Amino acid sequence: MRPDPARLFPGIDFSSRNSVLAAVSGGSDSLGLLVLLKDFLDRHHPGIRLTAVTVDHRLRPESGEEARGVGEICSRLGVEHGIRTWRDEKPSSALSAAARDARYNLLAEAAHDAGADIVFTGHTMDDQAETVGMRSARAKAGSGRGAAGMAVETLFDDRVWIVRPLLSTRRVELRELLVERGISWFDDPSNRDRKYERVRMREELEHASVEDIAGEAAAAGERRRDLGERVALLVDKYARRISPGLFRLERGFAAGDNREATRYALRILLAVTGGTEYLPDEARAAGLLDAMVGLPMRATLSRAVIDGRKDAIYLRREARGLPAREIGPAPMLWDGRYRISGSGTGADLHVAAIGNETVPDMEQMPPGVPENLARTAFSVQPGLWRGGVFLGPATAETAARHGVSAAATTGPWARFLPGFDLAAVQAARRLVGAAELPCSPLRKHIAV
Repeated sequence: MRPDPARLFPGIDFSSRNSVLAAVSGGSDSLGLLVLLKDFLDRHHPGIRLTAVTVDHRLRPESGEEARGVGEICSRLGVEHGIRTWRDEKPSSALSAAARDARYNLLAEAAHDAGADIVFTGHTMDDQAETVGMRSARAKAGSGRGAAGMAVETLFDDRVWIVRPLLSTRRVELRELLVERGISWFDDPSNRDRKYERVRMREELEHASVEDIAGEAAAAGERRRDLGERVALLVDKYARRISPGLFRLERGFAAGDNREATRYALRILLAVTGGTEYLPDEARAAGLLDAMVGLPMRATLSRAVIDGRKDAIYLRREARGLPAREIGPAPMLWDGRYRISGSGTGADLHVAAIGNETVPDMEQMPPGVPENLARTAFSVQPGLWRGGVFLGPATAETAARHGVSAAATTGPWARFLPGFDLAAVQAARRLVGAAELPCSPLRKHIAV
């Protein structure tokens, strides 16, 4: 079946956009995406500027020539083209992960320069099946969050949407389209190297199973969206921030009937409170949830302290393993809880935990807030320091006076936020005082 642009792109909201990017490596998938997107925009949104961007990772001698070859194809198609190069020193281990991180950083920079907030990628149904297969092989069971595979939309770095409109399209269909148009593509030899997990999984998948796996992933994705929406309701109803770094859960949270959503909400709250990259183990969170129903209790999980008292349950970051980092112009993720960057900050400006010795008097605490908890929670919040002198807490107002930007974020999704999780993460961000995220570019999924 020939891919139909009218079927692939109408669910995406182009109405408020003047510019979009397409990530084009020169392979068949990304070139197929470019052709289809160009056809669609020419017909339905001729005023939108389309720019193709090729990332040259400099991992193969021929990569630069291939990137320039993509530029020649784009010239024939009438599409602007740019090349972004990964110039950093290459790591000796975890190279694929580092290359992926660098690729999205460069694409986000290109999007910013082009005034765009969407980067289209050519991930196909084949890629989706491979992703689900790999995650299922790693997981204890195939029914976890990874069963949903890749989301159609993913927010990168809280600022740029990665959109994958071809997850329902087979690679062979794109290649047939390119042959019809007389467009050749480049084959990356790493796509045939069995040392890579994805290549081995590709060989395991039979033709007939790809559609089945992708269909199951789509259904799992909808279930995950639904679960996230239920989690958002729980967080908004039962959780609130009562002082900097201190969160209160009403007792009714742990006693609810919807155990699946409550358990997932607790895992999110613990990870966000502790600033961890991953959610805590589901079994440990389930045991903790059971303990929270009973008598007063205290526990630690995912760097978060859970203090269950008669009136409520309190969450805060534990007071250990807190980083001290020098502030520079490049944005940093501090403790998985804050994005911090500076410009013109001068020498020896650092961000580190405030610490017990510099916690100010807590004279204006809201009624009912335990002062000892508030002081401890405040002590692990980020503070600005110069030459060992405490300048103040890294609130937006104080930071701005020192040429620093400081904003709360949610650790597990600070880099990649799949659209499946958007509702739940928006609720978590409201809780920690983070800025509202942009709405999903998909028409039927609007952030709440």
